[in-house]
Amino acid sequence: MAPQTSIPLAATVLGTIGTVFWAVQLVPQIYRNYRTKSTEGLPAAMMLLWSVAGVPFGVYAVVQRFNVPLMVQPQCFCVLCGVAWAQCMVYSRKWRVWTATLALGALLLVFAGVQVGLVLAIRPAYAADTSWPVLAIGILAFVVLIAGYLPIPFELLKRRGRVVGIDFVFLAIDWNGAFFSLMALVAQREFDVLFGSLYALCCAIEMGMVVSHLVWMARTRRIRRTAAEAGVAFDECDEGVAWQEKGWDVGAQLRTVFGRGEGERKAEAPVEERGAV
Repeated sequence: MAPQTSIPLAATVLGTIGTVFWAVQLVPQIYRNYRTKSTEGLPAAMMLLWSVAGVPFGVYAVVQRFNVPLMVQPQCFCVLCGVAWAQCMVYSRKWRVWTATLALGALLLVFAGVQVGLVLAIRPAYAADTSWPVLAIGILAFVVLIAGYLPIPFELLKRRGRVVGIDFVFLAIDWNGAFFSLMALVAQREFDVLFGSLYALCCAIEMGMVVSHLVWMARTRRIRRTAAEAGVAFDECDEGVAWQEKGWDVGAQLRTVFGRGEGERKAEAPVEERGAV
């Protein structure tokens, strides 16, 4: 599609609302991580991929000349996701705070340099009606951002549909950010199919997460009531623990399979060496 030459007022207003939501979307999640000193259930890979996605996302928005709020949006998104990723490294991987801070600072500097370089490289070609570079950047942003959601189904399978570690206020703000951004694209003179699809998918996936948790609550209402009457949390109730243990931990199974294969190779190595002697 051609760059936007004029932006309707409605698109700017809707884009501004979406940007305000996305500028603060991860603040509740970051605060929750800090308050609980835990990021269990919040995939570090998701936060890192989302932060990376901010680079092509920003390039695409700038080159396409979206309204200013939609250009600012990826920058806020990139930084906040980076902060959440650093928290995952500190609370789950036990990195030192200064190590995670330095790593985050270095990443953001690299991201800024790459984004500026790509904008300067792609903008002249796009102005000369060569559209494939910006299309490739848009597809890359789309793929990386959606890839960030891939750990979520595995987390839900492990916990039988329960959403753990992800703040629902964050999900609500994120959903509204995606929705108003989608409406801003609708209000523009030319609709961007790629990013429109991206925003719509974000809305659908996050609604699916909420529905999954509501189903979990319905299925465990008796156990949760029993735990409440006993004055303990669901995870401290024997029946609750037994119910959750029936979840399918795909990651653990893969580690077991590959770990077993590695162990077998190590066990066979001495035999082969003795045969050679």
